[in-house]
Amino acid sequence: QVQLVESGGGLVQPGGSLRLSCAASGTIFRINTMGWYRQAPGKQRELVARISSGGTTNYSDSVKGRFTISRDNAKKTVYLQMSSLKPEDTAVYSCNANLYRTTYDALRSFWGQGTQVTVSS
Repeated sequence: QVQLVESGGGLVQPGGSLRLSCAASGTIFRINTMGWYRQAPGKQRELVARISSGGTTNYSDSVKGRFTISRDNAKKTVYLQMSSLKPEDTAVYSCNANLYRTTYDALRSFWGQGTQVTVSS
Protein backbone atom coordinates (compact mmCIF):
# COMPACT_ATOMS: atom_id res chain seq x y z
CA GLN A 1 0.00 0.00 0.00
CA VAL A 2 1.01 3.58 -0.59
CA GLN A 3 0.20 6.39 1.81
CA LEU A 4 0.62 10.14 1.47
CA VAL A 5 0.49 11.98 4.78
CA GLU A 6 0.24 15.76 4.83
CA SER A 7 1.07 18.09 7.68
CA GLY A 8 1.49 21.79 8.34
CA GLY A 9 -1.94 23.24 7.72
CA GLY A 10 -3.67 25.62 10.08
CA LEU A 11 -4.94 29.11 10.68
CA VAL A 12 -2.80 32.06 9.63
CA GLN A 13 -3.36 35.79 9.29
CA PRO A 14 -3.30 37.48 5.89
CA GLY A 15 0.28 38.14 4.86
CA GLY A 16 1.53 35.23 6.93
CA SER A 17 3.33 32.06 5.94
CA LEU A 18 2.84 28.32 6.27
CA ARG A 19 4.81 25.30 5.16
CA LEU A 20 3.05 22.13 4.12
CA SER A 21 4.75 18.74 3.98
CA CYS A 22 3.66 15.49 2.38
CA ALA A 23 5.52 12.26 2.96
CA ALA A 24 4.97 9.18 0.83
CA SER A 25 5.43 5.72 2.31
CA GLY A 26 4.79 2.10 1.45
CA THR A 27 5.74 0.04 -1.56
CA ILE A 28 7.30 2.61 -3.90
CA PHE A 29 9.76 1.98 -6.71
CA ARG A 30 9.92 5.45 -8.19
CA ILE A 31 8.01 8.69 -7.79
CA ASN A 32 7.51 10.87 -10.84
CA THR A 33 5.58 14.10 -10.40
CA MET A 34 4.47 15.30 -6.99
CA GLY A 35 2.10 18.16 -6.51
CA TRP A 36 -0.27 20.15 -4.39
CA TYR A 37 -3.91 20.81 -5.23
CA ARG A 38 -6.52 22.76 -3.32
CA GLN A 39 -10.28 22.89 -3.10
CA ALA A 40 -12.18 25.77 -1.59
CA PRO A 41 -15.83 25.41 -0.52
CA GLY A 42 -18.11 25.43 -3.53
CA LYS A 43 -15.24 25.35 -5.99
CA GLN A 44 -13.53 22.68 -8.06
CA ARG A 45 -10.16 21.29 -7.08
CA GLU A 46 -7.34 23.17 -8.75
CA LEU A 47 -3.64 22.64 -9.24
CA VAL A 48 -1.48 24.81 -7.00
CA ALA A 49 1.99 23.59 -7.91
CA ARG A 50 3.78 20.46 -9.07
CA ILE A 51 7.36 19.32 -9.36
CA SER A 52 8.95 16.62 -11.48
CA SER A 53 11.49 14.13 -10.21
CA GLY A 54 14.16 16.28 -11.82
CA GLY A 55 12.98 19.45 -10.11
CA THR A 56 11.01 21.15 -12.89
CA THR A 57 8.17 23.15 -11.35
CA ASN A 58 4.81 24.50 -12.45
CA TYR A 59 2.64 26.95 -10.57
CA SER A 60 -0.85 28.29 -10.97
CA ASP A 61 -0.88 31.97 -11.84
CA SER A 62 -2.64 32.77 -8.58
CA VAL A 63 0.31 31.61 -6.44
CA LYS A 64 3.32 32.45 -8.60
CA GLY A 65 5.85 34.47 -6.68
CA ARG A 66 4.24 33.62 -3.32
CA PHE A 67 4.44 29.82 -3.10
CA THR A 68 7.45 27.56 -3.59
CA ILE A 69 7.28 23.82 -4.13
CA SER A 70 10.26 21.59 -3.43
CA ARG A 71 10.96 17.93 -2.79
CA ASP A 72 13.40 15.63 -1.08
CA ASN A 73 13.60 12.49 -3.17
CA ALA A 74 15.49 10.54 -0.52
CA LYS A 75 12.72 11.24 1.99
CA LYS A 76 9.94 10.84 -0.62
CA THR A 77 8.59 14.15 0.62
CA VAL A 78 7.21 17.22 -1.11
CA TYR A 79 6.92 20.64 0.49
CA LEU A 80 4.91 23.75 -0.21
CA GLN A 81 6.20 26.98 1.28
CA MET A 82 3.38 29.50 1.23
CA SER A 83 4.06 33.18 1.83
CA SER A 84 2.05 36.39 1.57
CA LEU A 85 -1.07 34.35 2.17
CA LYS A 86 -4.42 35.81 1.21
CA PRO A 87 -7.95 34.95 2.38
CA GLU A 88 -8.60 33.51 -1.08
CA ASP A 89 -5.90 30.90 -0.41
CA THR A 90 -8.23 29.32 2.15
CA ALA A 91 -8.89 25.74 1.07
CA VAL A 92 -8.20 22.10 1.75
CA TYR A 93 -4.76 21.37 0.31
CA SER A 94 -4.11 17.85 -0.94
CA CYS A 95 -0.89 16.19 -1.95
CA ASN A 96 -0.65 14.08 -5.11
CA ALA A 97 2.05 11.71 -6.29
CA ASN A 98 2.32 9.84 -9.56
CA LEU A 99 4.47 6.79 -8.98
CA TYR A 100 5.43 3.23 -9.80
CA ARG A 101 5.01 0.77 -6.95
CA THR A 102 7.27 -1.84 -8.56
CA THR A 103 9.45 -2.14 -11.65
CA TYR A 104 6.59 -3.72 -13.59
CA ASP A 105 3.74 -1.62 -12.22
CA ALA A 106 1.81 0.94 -14.21
CA LEU A 107 2.11 4.62 -13.33
CA ARG A 108 -0.50 5.31 -10.66
CA SER A 109 -1.81 8.43 -8.95
CA PHE A 110 -2.19 8.63 -5.19
CA TRP A 111 -3.68 11.32 -2.96
CA GLY A 112 -3.28 12.41 0.61
CA GLN A 113 -6.20 13.02 2.93
CA GLY A 114 -5.92 16.80 2.74
CA THR A 115 -5.03 19.50 5.23
CA GLN A 116 -7.02 22.65 5.93
CA VAL A 117 -5.42 26.03 5.39
CA THR A 118 -7.41 29.01 6.63
CA VAL A 119 -6.25 32.57 6.04
CA SER A 120 -8.19 34.96 8.21
CA SER A 121 -7.72 37.82 10.61
